[in-house]
This record gives sequence, structure tokens and C-alpha cells, in this order.
Amino acid sequence: MPVSTPLRDVIGLDSLPPRLAGTTLVLIDFQNTYRTGVMALEGAEEALAAGARLLAAARAAGIAVVHVADAGYDTDSELGAISPEVAPAEGEPVVLKSVPDAFHGTDLEKILRELGAGQDLVLAGFMTHMCVAFTAQGAFNRGYRPTVVAEATATRSLAAPDGTALPAATLQTAALVTIGDVFGVVVPTVEDLIGRPHAPVPAG
Repeated sequence: MPVSTPLRDVIGLDSLPPRLAGTTLVLIDFQNTYRTGVMALEGAEEALAAGARLLAAARAAGIAVVHVADAGYDTDSELGAISPEVAPAEGEPVVLKSVPDAFHGTDLEKILRELGAGQDLVLAGFMTHMCVAFTAQGAFNRGYRPTVVAEATATRSLAAPDGTALPAATLQTAALVTIGDVFGVVVPTVEDLIGRPHAPVPAG
């Protein structure tokens, strides 16, 4: 089966991953509720471990970090809290959102401006097909250049329109492909961002 040219290439958007040290990290919904029970995600623990490595690398690089949490879960409860492996450090802002796009109805963009964030954002978190994908779209729509770290994301199996089961791995891949088609760059691992040269700034 022939593979179509990504829309990023068609419209002339750069797809070179940035160097982590030149970005701002946004961690999305790394909350305990996605680790157990009805909302448990396939691969959540592995994604959380990758998110912790990403966070450690970001702090070591001295870049700004913003945490996002779904206000639909009580963030003061154990289930709703951000997982301790990626818990905010003192001075790292936390944005509460009520819809999948972390920019919509929040002060995320204002916080990014105050932090002096440039065009490049690195995104990771839960769920890939929902809040990660829609936040990548929201970032793209606002002129940012999001990069999603695939191994630091996870999702869950769902029912397809015909009632058959759509495996989490299939939905995960589809969500990442959707993001990479136009909204942002997708890299497989945390290590793909560390030590890379800065991506060139597009003309205009």
C-alpha cells in the first residue's frame, strides 16, 4: 500500500525535531486516575516512566516546565492528583483544564508568554488520542510548534463505530499519525530530543 505524503510536507512545514534545551515542556494529565480502574491506560506505567525521564532531562537542561491536569478529577484526591513520578516542583505552574485542548478556557498561553516560551513546545501525557492530540492541535492553531514524545504517551482500547474492539495500540498509532500529519512533530523516545541541534526557524 503506498504511503501518502504528510500534510506537513505538502504545506512546507518543518519536521525536524528540536533540541530539548530550546523548548518548553508541557506535561498533560499525568494523573493517577489513568493508572488504575476504569480509566486505566494500556502502557500507562511505561509512559509515566518515560515522562519522568523527560521531566528530569528538562530540569537538567534548565527549561521551563508546565503541568496540566484535568479538573474533572479532584486534583486534591489520590486518584486525581498528578502522579508523584512527575509531580510539579516548586515554581512549576499547574494549569487546570476542563476540555481536551489545554489552551481552551485556561491561562496556559498567558503562562507560556510569562515564561518566555518560544515556538517549540514538547508535549507528553495522557490520553494520546484525546488531550495530547487536541492540545497539540491547540498549540498548532496558536502558532506554536509542538513536538510529542510518543513513548511518554498512552491510551486505551475503545469500541469502533461497528462495535468491534479497537485495540489501544491501534488507537495510539492512529493518534500519533494524526498529530504528525500536520499539527506537530512526533519523536519515538525522549532520547530523540536530547542533544539534537536546534531546528531551524521558518522564514517569515
